[in-house]
Amino acid sequence: MSAGRRRSKRTRACDISPAVREIVNRRDKGCIFCLAAYELPQGYIPELYRMEIMHFVSRSTGGLGIPENLAKGCFYHHRMLDQSPRRNEMKLIFESYLRNHYPDWEEKQLSSLKPTEPESGTGIRRTR
Repeated sequence: MSAGRRRSKRTRACDISPAVREIVNRRDKGCIFCLAAYELPQGYIPELYRMEIMHFVSRSTGGLGIPENLAKGCFYHHRMLDQSPRRNEMKLIFESYLRNHYPDWEEKQLSSLKPTEPESGTGIRRTR
């Protein structure tokens, strides 16, 4: 980012603050997928992979940088979550993990984007 340039409110909302990062690191003992023994290649040693913080609702779709939208993942599983055809299956595991920690968890509360609805009769979508 160039000097003097302000980041948008949406960008700041999606960022993971140091305080939130600390909460997630204390809550999660390791990669949520490794701990669930999900799709571990033969000889895989999770400790050799960098730990990252993953968004359930991605930043690109307005996913907030809040603990209810985040979990630790190793480099291997984070890439798999973002880029593999097994994404939907992995999202179910991720959702279950978050619901276990946050009983009132709702996906719709995890995005900075406003819901949209079609304007009646026009087919044009407008922001509420």
